[in-house]
Amino acid sequence: MGSGSAGQGTALILILLCFLLRAESAKFTVGDGSGWSFGASSWPQGKRFMAGDVLVFNYDPSVHNVVAVSSAGYSGCTTPAGAKVYSSGSDEITLVKGTNYFVCNFAGHCESGMKIAVTAV
Repeated sequence: MGSGSAGQGTALILILLCFLLRAESAKFTVGDGSGWSFGASSWPQGKRFMAGDVLVFNYDPSVHNVVAVSSAGYSGCTTPAGAKVYSSGSDEITLVKGTNYFVCNFAGHCESGMKIAVTAV
């Protein structure tokens, strides 16, 4: 074996350990203690998300909802036909790999910052 084999073996073990430690999906409460509300767009900053993680949206369903949208729906605060609308007040949504976009489509809410873009690796 070459001189780099021991280092490569150690690196592989570390990678496997990281994978095993993160094998279970994590749950994140959107907005933390404030819940899903205005100004939520900055909430994902500084957090690391993986495909399979679950976002928990807590809110008053009489005044808010959660809509899974595309990038265009997120940017334009529009709800495309066929978009999945959640309205239970305690929705759990599993992230897929890539950027996941969510808005509240009550009048003016998305435009007032009630939207998030979450990128899962």
